[in-house]
This record gives sequence, structure tokens and C-alpha cells, in this order.
Amino acid sequence: MSTQLTGIPAEAARRPSTPGADPEHDCDQDLRGIRAVEREERPGRRNVVTRLVIALAITAVLMFPMYWMLRTSVASTDELSTLPVSLWPQEWLWQNYIQPWSQYPFARWLGNSVVIAVSSVVLTLVINVMAGYAFAKLRFPGRTVLFLMIISTLMVPVQVIMVPQFQIVIDLNLLNTTWGVVLPRLAEAFGLFMARQFFLAFPDELLEAAKIDGAGHFRTFWSIVLPLSKPLVASLIIFTFMWRWNEFVWPLIVLDDPNAYTLPVGLQFLISQFSSNFGPLLAMSFLSIVPMLIVFAVFQRYFVEGVARAGLK
Repeated sequence: MSTQLTGIPAEAARRPSTPGADPEHDCDQDLRGIRAVEREERPGRRNVVTRLVIALAITAVLMFPMYWMLRTSVASTDELSTLPVSLWPQEWLWQNYIQPWSQYPFARWLGNSVVIAVSSVVLTLVINVMAGYAFAKLRFPGRTVLFLMIISTLMVPVQVIMVPQFQIVIDLNLLNTTWGVVLPRLAEAFGLFMARQFFLAFPDELLEAAKIDGAGHFRTFWSIVLPLSKPLVASLIIFTFMWRWNEFVWPLIVLDDPNAYTLPVGLQFLISQFSSNFGPLLAMSFLSIVPMLIVFAVFQRYFVEGVARAGLK
């Protein structure tokens, strides 16, 4: 019997049969074995396909608002005023990106946001990581009380402390400056709590081994602790960059010069300029979220691990 006609694999066809056994009986047994294996594998393949379909459906739902922003940003006013609005644009009107970029200081606002977000991330990262390590691994009087006092500030609404913060900024002559936006937000209680929880799970044996080798606290932190804290650092970078990049109220209070605006404040200014034309407004809004997506794409590899190890599930 030909293997092409029976569908038996070549290895099974070449397998030596038992002396005296019926060759056709052996082929039937091989066929039943192959069909049994296929029946066992079929539910597994169906589960994989089902999960893939569900994952694609959830991804499409989550990404639809972003696609709609992109689709609306390249549409004309006449197209948007015709209902129902089609899912695919009739014309890609890239002028919506060029006109507000050249007409308003969008590049300056983008640069201001980058400077404020990056400087805030660097300084907040240094403060939170070092303070979190100290609260987790060092012993000093009043450690628990001081930590509870810092964490209790999470319960205080931001609006309550804005007035005293604004008075401090005025007293320091930082009004309408980058440092006036950055300095009041450096010590984040949430980041300190996250860093402390991460370092509590850090093995003490490594720190004791470094101490036996003669390393001090700073060298131990810099050479041993920090290289093993990439998930924590990546998570703090993403959270801090997202908060500072999207912050609107505090920069609106501190900055009164249009050239010193950040992107959220500048977009609020553009709303009054494009109140009846949503294309340019959404084009600038879409550009404003691109840096945030880049930061998340770069550091997302460690993000989930960092959040999980800090106990923030």
C-alpha cells in the first residue's frame, strides 16, 4: 500500500514490521495512533486561536481612540461635519500638522515640556531611589514615624497645597521659570513608597557580603543595589515622565508667558484658536503623546516586573 495513498508518515512506513505480523494490521494501528494524537492536539490549537482572536479584539478596542485621533487629525472640517463620519479618511490633509506648527510656537512648547519632564525624572529618580533604599535597609531613629508622615501626604489633595507652594515659588523668585514648575514636584511620596517596597525584597546577604569586603553604604548602593534595580528605575521613569508630561494645572499657575508654556497649556491655548476646526487641534494633540509612547516603548520591558516586585498589583 502506498504511503501517499494512506497518508502514513514515511518513518512509520519504513518501520520494520514484526516477523509473522500482518502489514495491513500494522498500518491500521499507526493510523489510529496518528488520529489519536491529532485529536489530542486539536483542542490545544483551538485554545491558542481563541486566545489570539480575543487578544486582537481587545487590542483593537484599546487602540481605537488613538486611531480615531489620528484619523480625525488628517480630516477637513467639511468631512467631519458630514455624518456619519467614515472610519477611513477620504483625504489625508497633512496641512493640519503644518499650519499650527508654523503659526504657533509649538516647537518651543515641546522643548519646554521635554526640559521639565526630563529634569523632573532625573531628580525625582535620584531622590526616590536613595530615600527608598535608606528607609528599607538603613536603621536610624524615627525611621518608621518619618516614613508614615511622608506616606500620609498621599491623602492630602494636591489642590490644598497649591496655595502655599505658589507662595514659596513667589518668595524664591521662580515665577514663570522652569524651576518653578520642577522643584515643588520633586519629592513624590508615591515614588518613595514604591522604592521602599522594592528594596524590602532585596536580599540582605548581598549587602552583608559587600560590607565584609569593605564597601561603604554609598559604594554598596552604587555598585550592587542600583545595577539590580532596573525594573524599579524603569517603572519610576515611566510614572514620573507621564505625570510631568501631562501635568496641566501647576504649569498653568506658574507660567504666564506664552513662550514658557508646556504642551498641555499650549494645547489649551490652541483650543480657543481652533474652536471650530478640530483637525489641527487633534493633530497637535496626537504629536503631544508621541514622546510618551516612545518612553513607554523603551522602558516597558522592565515595567511589569518593577510594579510586581514593588507590590503594586
